[in-house]
Amino acid sequence: MKVDEIEGFFKELQDSICSAIADADGTGKFKEDLWEHHSGGGGRTRLIQHGSVLEKGGVNFSKVQGEVHPRLRQQMNLGENDDFHFTATGVSIVMHPYNPHVPIIHMNVRYFELSNGTCWFGGGIDLTPHYINEADAAFFHNYLKQSCNKHHIDFYPKFKTWADDYFFIQHRNETRGIGGIFFDYLKPDDAGNGNGLSKEALFAFVKEIGESFAPIYTALMHKHRDEAFTEAQKQWQFLRRGRYVEFNLVWDRGTKFGLETNGRTESILMSLPPQANWEYNYEPEAGSPEAETLEALKKGLNWAS
Repeated sequence: MKVDEIEGFFKELQDSICSAIADADGTGKFKEDLWEHHSGGGGRTRLIQHGSVLEKGGVNFSKVQGEVHPRLRQQMNLGENDDFHFTATGVSIVMHPYNPHVPIIHMNVRYFELSNGTCWFGGGIDLTPHYINEADAAFFHNYLKQSCNKHHIDFYPKFKTWADDYFFIQHRNETRGIGGIFFDYLKPDDAGNGNGLSKEALFAFVKEIGESFAPIYTALMHKHRDEAFTEAQKQWQFLRRGRYVEFNLVWDRGTKFGLETNGRTESILMSLPPQANWEYNYEPEAGSPEAETLEALKKGLNWAS
């Protein structure tokens, strides 16, 4: 399996997701921004803004090539003087809706290959409701569980725990949302994270997760798009967006790596919402929906049946 085949799927995935999301929104249209990377390759950033449902959303495709950055060499225990080059390709998505009853969603699926033949898949999808809805949480996690189980029975519990640990705002001691799945270093024929599956089998799993995005999120868009909300609920949404910003700028591995390695800033920061607020020492009223949401932002909760 060549990288061109994987790249081709990611391009098609970007196209299909943009089409599905634009149709579900009704009025918003994606605008494309083509860019080149300084070390080789480039990408297609597509942004939707000021739609009927989405205030801002991005669906990015990239394929970047070049010499392995010193920071990544250290992370991967590569020799400083070894001649290692890489190819990385993938799709990254974040959606920020107007209505606080529609959740934020993120997904990333990616492939990384070194010039010595070492390769792996990574990715994840997680949901960040402004107000936690148990039915939505069950729908989301059950969809992911069923998708994972088609490929390996160990994937959902392992990658669900990984998501709980990864999407965690350490300085707030709260999860970013209700989690989902997160996986990395799925190496072909390796007994580690990929449970010994072949490259073709791992790619099939990544395809499954990538193709789950549109049916999951369009269902949630349609379900909640017309629900009434108050100004107080909108202000709560801005505060929750602030937490999202904190995670992405302080803890997110991809954001930090992209900025530290001179990646394309606009594409990297596409994940940030158009507006977010911070209120000093805000504490919601006990027993309120806001307080109940905060109380459920914990690791280890079992949303799937």
